Amino acid sequence: MIDRVRRRVGALLDVLVDEGLRLFFPLAALQAALWPVVWVVIHGFDLPFARDLPPALWHGHEMLVGAWGAALLGFLTTALPEFSDTPRLRGRPLLLLAAGWGTARLVGLLGLDALGPLAGLADLGWIGGLVAYGLVVSIRRRTWDYLGFAVWLTGFFATEGFFRFAAATGDVAAAQTALRLVGLVFLGFLGLALARISVPVTNLVLDPSEETSPWRPHPGRRNLAAGLVAVALAGEIAGLEPAVSGWLWIAAGAGFLDRAGETFVGRAFFRLEMLALFASAAVSGLGLLLVGVGRLGAPWPESPALHVAFQGGLGVAVMAVLAIAGLFHTGRPLPFPRPLWFAFAAVLAATALRTLPDFGVIAAPPGGPHLLASLLWAGGFLVWLAVYWPFLSETPKGHASGC
Repeated sequence: MIDRVRRRVGALLDVLVDEGLRLFFPLAALQAALWPVVWVVIHGFDLPFARDLPPALWHGHEMLVGAWGAALLGFLTTALPEFSDTPRLRGRPLLLLAAGWGTARLVGLLGLDALGPLAGLADLGWIGGLVAYGLVVSIRRRTWDYLGFAVWLTGFFATEGFFRFAAATGDVAAAQTALRLVGLVFLGFLGLALARISVPVTNLVLDPSEETSPWRPHPGRRNLAAGLVAVALAGEIAGLEPAVSGWLWIAAGAGFLDRAGETFVGRAFFRLEMLALFASAAVSGLGLLLVGVGRLGAPWPESPALHVAFQGGLGVAVMAVLAIAGLFHTGRPLPFPRPLWFAFAAVLAATALRTLPDFGVIAAPPGGPHLLASLLWAGGFLVWLAVYWPFLSETPKGHASGC
């Protein structure tokens, strides 16, 4: 009996380490689903061993670097080999990246300030590994096409290092600034990812036969959103006055709204695949606009505006990446499975319930805005996991056992 279980576990692990998304997408969905519930329901907005760093900063960090970081791991270790036609990472390298990611998440689960340096080294280890991987791919292919990913990964490494240093020295204000920078870096990644993903998805929606390519983006606007986020990021690092940095956030938001506008392709816009691409860009842009307008004097706090961008925009974007890549890399065509209508709606509803009471638009629901929001949020990602786990855990065609 024990040997049979061991063989099954070994066979499953062998499948999961065959490709980055098979391992890291489920980890991203689990972290995204369970962490807010643990934070709100079990810990009651507190962490048992958090003393130096406020629990709210642990919470934000574990969502951005934990959940979205796992999605980034799965996306880049899968997409970069496909974009560059190079061998993909398999087996032991993926397990090493997962070990670094998982070590930091265990520390963050309890807010263990005493082990913060260990968690920092673990996070910087896997992020540094991705930086090296992106550079190796660029050098191997002798092209600048993938250097943008390496640049943003380097920014991710630097901002995470800044956060860990601020946390270790007890500088809460600096840690808050660092966490904003981490969020901006992820939005920069989102701009690059949408530029890559939207073209094949839109063309498949318009012509499933793939005989034609009826849609092409404007080449001059391909990296507009990511570029404007980079400008806003530079303004944050430079410490510009709110009246100045506010305009940079507004410009970055406009860049994402421009990206959202590219999804209007006639009646096909109402397909879930197109609506997901639209919502990821539009909600991210809205959040950035709200931050910018707030810095120019609008009467609302910055926290809910950041949640619109970092929770809503990035949440829908991660769900879209999980859904699109999860189909394509398991040999399945569009459209999205029907349960994903609920998954996307739940993520957007959770974001609305979390943020609209802070803007004074609606009253807080029973139990406070966070309880229902966390349950809806968890439900959305768990639905994705329930639908896609059979796809990701099945033995791929042509699979050879062994790492």
